Amino acid sequence: MKLYSYFRSSAAYRVRIALNLKGLPYEMEAIHLTKDGGRQHGAEFRAVNPAMRVPALVLDNGEILTQSMAIIEYLDETHPNPPLLPSDPVRRAKVRAVAQAVACDIHPLNNLMSLQYLKRQLKHEQPEIDAWYHHWVIEGFNAIETMINAAPYCFGSQVTLADICLVPQVFNARRLKVPLDRFPKIVAADAACLQLAAFDKARPENQPDAE
Repeated sequence: MKLYSYFRSSAAYRVRIALNLKGLPYEMEAIHLTKDGGRQHGAEFRAVNPAMRVPALVLDNGEILTQSMAIIEYLDETHPNPPLLPSDPVRRAKVRAVAQAVACDIHPLNNLMSLQYLKRQLKHEQPEIDAWYHHWVIEGFNAIETMINAAPYCFGSQVTLADICLVPQVFNARRLKVPLDRFPKIVAADAACLQLAAFDKARPENQPDAE
């Protein structure tokens, strides 16, 4: 398999974690999202993913999968051990709710394309953009803090899709200096996950394209 990735992309970070948890080897091709105007806009990568976003996963048979959540659920369905979702339907829905609180509520408002639009098209100054970023992370984390257990992971002793989504968002929050002191359960779950080799190997600073 080949993973098109960028070291700071939280969506690509999620997929790296999932691949590592499943013990699946992959080749990585870095797509720099800011150099040369964003290499995701080039014709070569646009042929891989018309949405011009990472991640994209090329399977051994040549099929291309996009969107991190779809990729991760594909990996979980085709390589079921260890499972990333609980077997109980209610618990499974709760795990998905936390994962989607990150992937659907927080991340779209704070991804690179959104922030660039605020700056380039709407002409906001950097302090305003930073305030926007902080606001939506804090709003989302306020909810997630009440939804997880952190014992030691988001939903107990088994790593789930919720953890896979939360850890990259915490990384980005720290990078943008969002205060996390009011979110002890989130911080604890993040710390527990990062003790695991699958999460540590996926860290942005451990990627070959890290700057």
